[in-house]
Amino acid sequence: MKNVLFICGKARMRSPTAADIVAKWPSYRTDFAGLSQDADEKVSTEHIDWADVIIVMDGRQKKRLSDQFGGCIRDTKIIVLGIPDKFEYMSPELVDVMTPKLRRVLVAPN
Repeated sequence: MKNVLFICGKARMRSPTAADIVAKWPSYRTDFAGLSQDADEKVSTEHIDWADVIIVMDGRQKKRLSDQFGGCIRDTKIIVLGIPDKFEYMSPELVDVMTPKLRRVLVAPN
């Protein structure tokens, strides 16, 4: 099993959607968290220690993650998905944009 942590700003739309999509795939365990102070589930060192791979929604989040948890993420693969913050949780448009990107970064051979 591979542990995949999804991170966005407030952990309300994109990261929970990604976690719910991938949780249905065999061989993956998922969790999600947010980087903002008012995130529903704020990212912690426990999240990072659990993760085999971390997927952020945009490049700014990768930088914020590095700024906040630099030493903790040194050996963890971090992937930028490139999903803008303009979708609702599990909206068909978000699922349609996100699913092929997730398959490409998680299922396709590296």
